[in-house]
Amino acid sequence: MIDVNEQLKIIKKGTAELISEEELVKKLEKSIKENKPLRIKLGLDPSAPDIHLGHTVVLRKLKAFQDLGHKVVIIIGDYTGMIGDPTGKSETRKRLSREDVLKNAQTYQDQIFKILDKEKTEVRFNGEWLGKMSFMDVGELASKYTVARMLERDDFKKRFSNNQPISIHEFFYPLMQGYDSVAINSDVEMGGTDQKFNILMGRTLQKEYGQESQVALLMPILEGTDGVKKMSKSLGNYIGIYEDPKEMYGKTMSIPDELIIRYFELVTDIHPDEIEKMKTDMENDAVNPRDLKMKLAREIVKLYHGEEKSIEAEEHFKSLFQKKAIPDDIDVFEVEEDLLEDGLFFIPKLVVHIGLCPSTSEARRLFKQGGIKLNGEKIENEKVSLTEEDVIQVGKRKFAKIKVK
Repeated sequence: MIDVNEQLKIIKKGTAELISEEELVKKLEKSIKENKPLRIKLGLDPSAPDIHLGHTVVLRKLKAFQDLGHKVVIIIGDYTGMIGDPTGKSETRKRLSREDVLKNAQTYQDQIFKILDKEKTEVRFNGEWLGKMSFMDVGELASKYTVARMLERDDFKKRFSNNQPISIHEFFYPLMQGYDSVAINSDVEMGGTDQKFNILMGRTLQKEYGQESQVALLMPILEGTDGVKKMSKSLGNYIGIYEDPKEMYGKTMSIPDELIIRYFELVTDIHPDEIEKMKTDMENDAVNPRDLKMKLAREIVKLYHGEEKSIEAEEHFKSLFQKKAIPDDIDVFEVEEDLLEDGLFFIPKLVVHIGLCPSTSEARRLFKQGGIKLNGEKIENEKVSLTEEDVIQVGKRKFAKIKVK
């Protein structure tokens, strides 16, 4: 097994908080001495199963644990998912059906194994133990924590002070998630900084049930491509792990320079020593940030699409932006003749129809800002005549040719 100092260096890369480092060192030393891997827990409530780079921050850290020889235990919250995590919520969440939870759970598993090693991963459903608890068992669990301490939790505190309703079952969510750690005898629990309360509950309950408390390893929330807000599909500042390699590369190149090192730390497997050198080089102006960003974009695409696709994406980007060229491999979209109006295409409607823009209002906004071009030139009129050789460009990276059926 890799020595403790090297393991610690890799584990701490990009972490927001570790509770506590001293405890983790002892667990690692014991793991090496007994040649027994640590059990690293991640709880997932499958409510929104479409994974982007923001979700991979924790998953990549789990992969690092696997590469160090440890066992990852994914807890699919089929029971907790039906309640819904109240973290950050200002009102009681709508409860999911078991059918919805299990459907989302399958999608989650399909996606997480694009990152994690399936052979080194144990997948459990918390209904396995929560579903067997009697009412006496539930009462025993509830006796381990006080209402006063539960109301210290920020979201509950705000709702209580604002006279907003808090259902009793919501108090059970952190208790149930914490009990998961007892059920699997977790050594380390991973999560985002927003999960701190729930993860610390696991430490408390393990101690109450006579186990050694798990270490809490909290990862920061990743900013999106805008460099300001949390990465989110709804905000449009995300990089999806199933996106086209060229799109992934282009989106990565759009992040602000000040996020380059943070992205290296949180969404790549680059060794911390190499990242530290890049950071020093940037601070000393010994490297062009653009070159590091291209390296970052290559790494991200390679992780999800392979080396060959990452090289292709880079060549495409160079051709498109450094040489200011229109790409050769442009998708051709067939459209019905009834989309024409007096032989002309209404551009905002067309770009929405072929999927280059999410809505007509957004298309109109882009059009007015010069964000929709024809053959590399700004379009002056919303209605235009198109041939099969004409190239429509939306934003910096989306291109299309049109063929009338």
